[in-house]
Amino acid sequence: MNSPSAFDLAAFRSLPLVAILRQQPSAAIPAIIQAITEGGFRAVEITMNSIDATDQIRTAIAHAPKKVVIGAGTVTTLVELDEAEAAGAGFIVTPVVDPVVITECVSRGLPVFPGAFTPTEVHTAHQSGATMVKLFPAHRLGPGYLNDLKAPLSSVPLLATGGITPENMPGYIQAGADGFGIGSPLLSTARIVAQDWNWLRHRAAEFCAVWSTAFTDNR
Repeated sequence: MNSPSAFDLAAFRSLPLVAILRQQPSAAIPAIIQAITEGGFRAVEITMNSIDATDQIRTAIAHAPKKVVIGAGTVTTLVELDEAEAAGAGFIVTPVVDPVVITECVSRGLPVFPGAFTPTEVHTAHQSGATMVKLFPAHRLGPGYLNDLKAPLSSVPLLATGGITPENMPGYIQAGADGFGIGSPLLSTARIVAQDWNWLRHRAAEFCAVWSTAFTDNR
């Protein structure tokens, strides 16, 4: 079995895309991990409200290539943080700004991506020690809102999450997004049920290619 890979912030910044696995069938985890990492993803989040989440984290770690880090998402309590860390999670994602969870992650040396939406929440998460702040749900107000946040909060790295597609990614990058969390637009339920791993591989590659192209063009 593979050992958990440590989170490398410099490497993540070069391709700051997180694949979000929520309520995926446990039996499909090895094939999903293989497909999306062959497509280029190097960070994968498994949400703690998934069935058998900690077992899925361990399975993902066992099947992930080296330099692919597996994290835990939807962490809302210190108990869930303990469980995620024990399973080998290399980073933590929260759906809300909980300073207790954030500061505990910082004290343990675990990168943490808290979910925030308002300017106050974004600032609070950043001041609490967030590695990056997950702007969620990003698509509700779109790239213009992210751009507005970046004006006074330019030093806060934002991970746009929610409704991110290859088509709208360039707009977010131009607005100042520092990375993306990507769920259902990548992890198509119908394709996974059909075990269409080739489609999933190409879909992952499409997201990675859009980041690389847009980043080069706009930064």
